[in-house]
Amino acid sequence: MKELLRTIVEGLVENKSSIEVTEDEVNEEGIVVYHLHVAQEDMGRVIGKQGRIAKAVRTIMRAGAAKNNMKVMLEIE
Repeated sequence: MKELLRTIVEGLVENKSSIEVTEDEVNEEGIVVYHLHVAQEDMGRVIGKQGRIAKAVRTIMRAGAAKNNMKVMLEIE
């Protein structure tokens, strides 16, 4: 899942070296939280107008997680 997120975001940002993805342990509800950090100037590209790109990335992450019987949440910071 971490590599899926990195691959998606690499296509969106210009400063690929600033991409950081961290993963929390599974919480009591069975959800894995991924934290995405990008350069400040790339933040708009990742979020998109009215959050459309961020919503699409979250949808893809949930679909990939469903194949593995996981629950994921993405936080963009």
